[in-house]
Amino acid sequence: MLSWAITFLIIALIAAVLGFGGVAGTASWIAQVLFVVFLIAFVASLVMGRRSGV
Repeated sequence: MLSWAITFLIIALIAAVLGFGGVAGTASWIAQVLFVVFLIAFVASLVMGRRSGV
């Protein structure tokens, strides 16, 4: 999921350099959403991994 966020970030940067504002805005928004989802999943896996099976 993090790789998708980085991919959309790169697409947004390239689109911004080329002057495609709409595409850049949309791609950066998607990258932000995917990064937040990745962070939530990462924290949830850390919390679930620390539980003991007692």
